[in-house]
Formats: sequence, C-alpha cells, structure tokens
Amino acid sequence: MNILNELSKTVQEAFNNADLNDEPIILKASSNPDFGDYQINGVMGAAKKLKTNPRELAARVAEQLKQSPVFEKVEVAGPGFINLTLSTDFIEKNIQTALSDNRLNVGLPENNQTVVMDYSSPNLAKEMHVGHLRSTIIGDALHRVLRFLGANVIAQNHVGDWGTQFGMLVAYLVEQQKIGNENIALTDLEQFYRNAKVRFDEDAQFADTARQFVVKLQSGDSEVLKLWQYFVEISLQHAQNIYTRLNTLLTPENVRGESFYNKDLQPTVDELLAKKIARIDNGTKLVDLPNFPERDGKTPVFIVQKQDGGFLYASTDMACLRFRVNELHANRIAYVVDARQSLHFAALFAVCRQADWLPESVIAEHIAFGTMLGKDGKPFKTRSGDTVKLADLLDEAVSRASKIVQEKNPDLSTEKVQEIAQVVGIGAVKYADLSKNRTSDYVFDWDNMLSFDGNTAPYLQYAYTRVASLLRKAEGCVSGSLKIKDTAEHRLAVCLLQFEEVLSSVATSSCPHYLAAYLYQVATLFSHFYEHCPILSAEDSVKASRLQLARLTGNTLKQGLNLLGIEVLDTM
Repeated sequence: MNILNELSKTVQEAFNNADLNDEPIILKASSNPDFGDYQINGVMGAAKKLKTNPRELAARVAEQLKQSPVFEKVEVAGPGFINLTLSTDFIEKNIQTALSDNRLNVGLPENNQTVVMDYSSPNLAKEMHVGHLRSTIIGDALHRVLRFLGANVIAQNHVGDWGTQFGMLVAYLVEQQKIGNENIALTDLEQFYRNAKVRFDEDAQFADTARQFVVKLQSGDSEVLKLWQYFVEISLQHAQNIYTRLNTLLTPENVRGESFYNKDLQPTVDELLAKKIARIDNGTKLVDLPNFPERDGKTPVFIVQKQDGGFLYASTDMACLRFRVNELHANRIAYVVDARQSLHFAALFAVCRQADWLPESVIAEHIAFGTMLGKDGKPFKTRSGDTVKLADLLDEAVSRASKIVQEKNPDLSTEKVQEIAQVVGIGAVKYADLSKNRTSDYVFDWDNMLSFDGNTAPYLQYAYTRVASLLRKAEGCVSGSLKIKDTAEHRLAVCLLQFEEVLSSVATSSCPHYLAAYLYQVATLFSHFYEHCPILSAEDSVKASRLQLARLTGNTLKQGLNLLGIEVLDTM
C-alpha cells in the first residue's frame, strides 16, 4: 500500500475524531528530517474557517494521532503545523514487506487507464540529432513509470515519413541506384539529404523529376511507393540503432508515421466543414479560435487545409488523435514534444473537443520540454555550427567515460572498460537530462554529467555497485530480523518507503526529475548510513539487519534507475 495513502487514512480518522470531517488533509514528507518524517499543514486553514485558535485545533488533532501505533512522536509546531515521526514498528514492518516483494511494495491499481504515449517522432528524411534526445528519453521514462504502475501504455512513434521532401529524396535515390551508389549514399542520411537538396536547388530538371515523384507518391504509384518504402526502412533502421543504444522501449512496432493517416485527412477536414466548425477563406480551410489570445488584433485560426488542397501537421494530428481515441481506446493521450509547439497542441485539443472527437472523459496533454543548450547559452551545436548527430553525441559520451574508467581502474581489460563505459556514458547523458525539470532549458556539460560526485548517473551507479560489493562480501549473512535503532537507519528506511509515493507523483505530473531527485536522496542517505553505521564489523544480529537495509537500497536504486532507462553494474 502507498505509505502516504496509509498515513492519510490515519490522519483523516484523527481529523474526523476532532470534528473536522470535511477539512482537506494536507500531508507531505517533511523537508527537514530534524522535525519529523511527515508534516500536516491543513489545520491552519480549518482554524481560519472555524474562527478558532490554530494551535489549539492542532493540539486536538495531535491528541488523536498520538493514539495511533503508526507514529512514535506527534508534535505541534509554529502557528499550527503538526510534525509526525513514524514508529519503529511501522517502519520495520513495511521495510520487511518491501524486501519480500519484487515490486518493492509498489501496488497495482485494479482498473488503470490506457495511455497513448507519443514520443521521439524523428523526421525520416534525416538522421536523429540532439533535438530528438529529450522527447525520446523523457517519453521513455514516463512510459516505463506508467507501465510499472499498471497502465496499459501504447507507445506511438509518430515519424515524419510523408510530404513533398520525399519526392526529392526518392528522385535522388533513383539517381544513386543508376550509378550503383545507393548503399554508400544511405550510410549517412544527413549527407544524403544535403546532396539531394543541392541537386534540387541547382538542377531544374532534377527538381521537376522530384515534383513528378511527389505526385506519383501521393497517387499511390506502386514503383515510387516501393522506393519510398525502401528509403523509410533504411531511415528507421538508423533510428532503431539509436533507440537500442539509448536503452529505450521503442521498437519498429511502435512506429506509426504520418503516411498512415493519409487516407483520413480529407474526410477529417470535410467533417469539420459539415459540422460548420471549419470555414473556407479564399480557398483555405480553417477553424477560428475565438478563445485564444489575439494576434495583431485578429482572432487566431487553425489552418486545416491549404488553398492548393495540401494538408498540414494540423490535418494529420487531428486524424491521428481520432484514431487514438476510436481505435486505440485511449483514456489519456500524452504528446512529448518541445515547448515551442504549445500553441499548436492547445489549438488541436480545442478543435477536437469542439468536433466531439476528443471526449471529456479522455485526457489529452502536451508534455512540453525546454531546449538543450551549449555553454554559450545557445542551442547545442558542433564547433562548426552544425546540428549534432545523436549517434555522434553517444559515441563521444562513451569515449569520455572510457577514459575516466581507465584512469580509475588501470588494471581492467579493454573489453571490461568498454562494457562499463557504455553503461556509464549513455547513463550520464540520459540522467543529465532527466534530472532537470523538463520545462526548463539546460546547459549540456560533459564534465558535470560524467562526474562521480553530485547528482549524476555515475554517482548513483557507483552507489548501487557499492551495495552489490557489500552484499557479495557478506554472502550468507543477510537473513535475520530487521531492527531500526540508529537515526541514519531511520532516515534511510523512511526514504525507501516513499518509493511508490514518488512514482505516483511522476505519473501524475509527467516529471521524471522527481524520481531522479529521490534516487539521489536515497544514495546520499545510504552514504551517510554506510559511514555512520558499521555493517560488516558489527555483531551478527546488527550486521544482518543493516545488510537488509542495504539490500533494499540496492533494489530501489536499480529499479528506480531502470524506470529512467538507465542500467547499473555489479562492478565498476
């Protein structure tokens, strides 16, 4: 059971017994453990409403709480706060339960929602670059957390695999095939795209051929579709290589590109017109947005079809949303897309609600995120000013991690160094991002993210390794009853019991940095416990008890990092 829920139930009973039946419970973990493990803040609001002294009212509630075996100490502080310290028996019982449960005492709801998680979404005309990193790993972390908490998560990789640029790319592919150069050309998609663009801009005949291919592609010409499909498959393989390296859950089965919705675009727009939600303005089909802020004194509009009959992202996204509601039966649809698209998604949801395609029972949310910046405060680029390929970034991370591992462990074999460097390097890149509030921009800093000190992946991975080493040395000594006696033991144990509480907050807020901050707190408290509470040198009963606490710490770090998509190692 969620510890916070159990405590809330106990506090609610105390409120009811103090004749505060209808007052909200404001219970949260204490920010300062010197004042207890949890704090109740709701009494002051109740006292104001009842026009009574808040400290006296808090004292009434406290007297009720002191009768519960859940709390060891209940104190009224300040103008009416109530500080709560959990009882040793309550802590020991729940720690023991978590130790015997491979889910670490994290429950599963009986009826959970179907969540469509839209993330990554690269454009298949180019290789993935750093701009795709945040969507990919934030979306994947949320996917993992929601799935662990029992949700039916349907990952959707809405790739850009359609549009006029593909006529240019197919035309260039045909040209390369004629000279037997297609395999070489497609090894570097970025360069392939650039070469095709140069041909398109500089050769009028090539440009005409490309436009003809667009028409053939959109009309379903079998030969052009075959070439387009070949290009898409090559592009997707590039992307899947990145997903594998990043240790994400995305697979080819999760890909549903823009092309999938092509047949639904015109019917979607026609239905908006039939419902008189959209109107035609000089050939352009659009929806007025009267509830949105004006632009240049005019009501903003949501364009759903261009004057020449062409479709836009808006058209595809509407058809896509309808599919997710009607065919995937989503209760919640989450779009992990950068913050610059906020207005687009607000308009999309508003129009789809108006058209009854998005029922009130379905949650639709834009999970926005900021930009990765270089040390100059500008979007992260190469020294020459080019966009950084994601593959190159990951290569650099592993290379830098390899040098650090080799310096710390000069006797390790080259194979072992590479094995550790892969886990440390990729983990460092992911954690540096996931540990930041997703709505904020952040500065990409190699030195900070690869440090073994501070709030970094290497620090957390090393904390897990230290636990694993400790348990190996103590093999056969772990069994025995758990007894919490020292303050360092108490604080670590209470933190470990808050795992489900933290995961629930991540699920509702879509903020993975809450989990990262929690894991850092676990590692920090374990370090303090390790330094102040002798383990292997303690007498047998104490040693066994402390080893169990260490084991749960290791299990929590491993599970928590896994939910962020970060691996751990038994040795580093």
